[in-house]
Amino acid sequence: MRSVLKKCGACGRYTLKDICPACGHAAGNPMPPRYSPEDRYGAYRRKLKRAHELER
Repeated sequence: MRSVLKKCGACGRYTLKDICPACGHAAGNPMPPRYSPEDRYGAYRRKLKRAHELER
């Protein structure tokens, strides 16, 4: 079952629309992706996370 509820990344408000009516930023899925032990893209995601941490 897909969630119809969305959360604004900027202000944190919940809405049913793709664009937040309060601030005008994009709203996305509030739930994290499901965990899978056979994650095909996990290695890439971890490399990207490490690269962003080193930039700081």
